Amino acid sequence: MDGIINIYKPEGISSFDVVRNIRKLSGIKKVGHTGTLDPMAKGVLPICLGKSTKIVDYIMKDFKIYKAVLKLGEVSDTYDREGKIIQSSKVDVDENEIISVINSFIGEIDQVPPMYSALKVNGKRLYELARQGIEIERQSRKINIYDIIIEEINIPYVTFEVKCSKGTYIRSLCYDIGEKLNCGALMWDLERVATGKFTKENAIRLEDLSTDNLEKNLIPMDKALHMYDKIYFEEDAEKLLVNGVNIKDKTFIADIKTDIIYRVYLKNDKFIGLGMKNEFGFKIIKLLLV
Repeated sequence: MDGIINIYKPEGISSFDVVRNIRKLSGIKKVGHTGTLDPMAKGVLPICLGKSTKIVDYIMKDFKIYKAVLKLGEVSDTYDREGKIIQSSKVDVDENEIISVINSFIGEIDQVPPMYSALKVNGKRLYELARQGIEIERQSRKINIYDIIIEEINIPYVTFEVKCSKGTYIRSLCYDIGEKLNCGALMWDLERVATGKFTKENAIRLEDLSTDNLEKNLIPMDKALHMYDKIYFEEDAEKLLVNGVNIKDKTFIADIKTDIIYRVYLKNDKFIGLGMKNEFGFKIIKLLLV
């Protein structure tokens, strides 16, 4: 059983709890998720089964869309409402200031990951250190905030939707907004409404998934890799492609762009995997033949 299931994760359970649940339902050991959602968060969590675990990193590279609620005037050690409140301030800002500050985060920005995160430093996850009361300096990372739509301002709460790149922490974004407004803020609620083309509308709730409908909800690997253009080869090229041989014949690869990932098919619509052309020719970089 190979493919991706677009799960809608409920609040109160971890992303690994979802993986464990689907392992039991499917009877398959090779199951992985495509980007951690905190237990307090709900939303879209594509789950890869079987050979599709090979494309977890490719799915994770796609954009994310979140609907978030931040609360002004409070800061917690986890940057969200589940943490210990470490700072309280008077909220002396108006709507225009809030809008201006939030919009200032659109674009490529440097973001420091929160201590309560799954990032590893010297082999230890940051949240493990944080639980021991240890705080270490974290390096900022370049992320992209493609767009922010402010849906409602009801001070101290602000509801907004953000489209962002892989690696963005909405908790850190809420914290940084609070810092810039000089009153502090924490994330009050979070829902992931999309990971690329995996959306809330086409997701199945975890509680609705069963052994009877699991296979029906499997999305083929090539459909999940929609962000890459298709390219076709003659059927007699299969052996070369599968064995990782560089195809150098210009009659086959002249029109293929260099250093761009493609979904590779044979003329009979058989999906082979992901490939790329370089200075030596065209070859498969991720074999996904089912």
